[in-house]
Amino acid sequence: MKKITFGALCLSAAITTSLTQAQALNPSQVRSLAASCAACHGTNGQAQAGMVPLAGQPALVIAQKMQDFKAGRVPTATIMHQLAKGYQDDEITAIAAFFAAQKK
Repeated sequence: MKKITFGALCLSAAITTSLTQAQALNPSQVRSLAASCAACHGTNGQAQAGMVPLAGQPALVIAQKMQDFKAGRVPTATIMHQLAKGYQDDEITAIAAFFAAQKK
C-alpha cells in the first residue's frame, strides 16, 4: 500500500511540474496536438453522445489518464494506448491543460 501511495505522489508531482513546463509550448502547437483528439472526443473536447468528453475536465485527471494509457495501465483501451505513446510528457500535460480550459 505504501508503494502505491508513494508512486501516486511521485506521479502527481511529476504532472504538476509538467504543467508548469507545458507553458513553454506555443499555444498553436498545443491546439494542433489537441486537434488529433477531435475524431473521438469532439472539437475542443466537446464529444458527441457515447464518447468521453474532455472539455472542462481537470487537467491532472486528463494527464493522469493519458499517462496510464501510455504506460499500459489501462488494459481495456482500444487505440488510446497507442496514441498516448506518441506524445512526450510535456505534450500530454499541455493537451490536458488545453482541454481543461475548454467550456463543457
